[in-house]
Amino acid sequence: MQKDRSRILMIAYGAVIAAVYVVLTIVFQPISFGEVQLRVAEALTILPMFTPAAIPGLFVGCLLANMLGGGIIVDVIFGSLATLIGAVFSYMLRNNRWLVPIPAVLSNTVIVPLVLRFGYGLTDIPYLLQVVYIFAGEVAGCCILGELLAAVLLPRRDLIFRR
Repeated sequence: MQKDRSRILMIAYGAVIAAVYVVLTIVFQPISFGEVQLRVAEALTILPMFTPAAIPGLFVGCLLANMLGGGIIVDVIFGSLATLIGAVFSYMLRNNRWLVPIPAVLSNTVIVPLVLRFGYGLTDIPYLLQVVYIFAGEVAGCCILGELLAAVLLPRRDLIFRR
């Protein structure tokens, strides 16, 4: 009985995280997509520090957000994989609050500029500048906004993320 309850809770947490990611991405759509982007939803990439349910939640949320945001299939697949990779490694670093956002920053910084360049054909600006733009947006979303979210959630972690 306890195992079923735990599994249901994990699915529910993942679903809520996915839904919040989609809503934040679509509400802030003008700045969520493109060569220069700041996904407010990337603040959620700190959630693997609190629950493993964040891993599928972030992946599914990104997948749906990219689809609903009009992303091409390459973006939907590889952008979502970048989020999945970041979430898995963030979970592995969950015991160090300050390192948790780094995997999401790195995976997106490596993958997203390639998607922009080769998937969308955005070659107006030099590739390294695209990398810098994505890196800056990821630092702002994952590290700065993520840290603000972590600061709010940490004192309430046992209440919100019951095991």
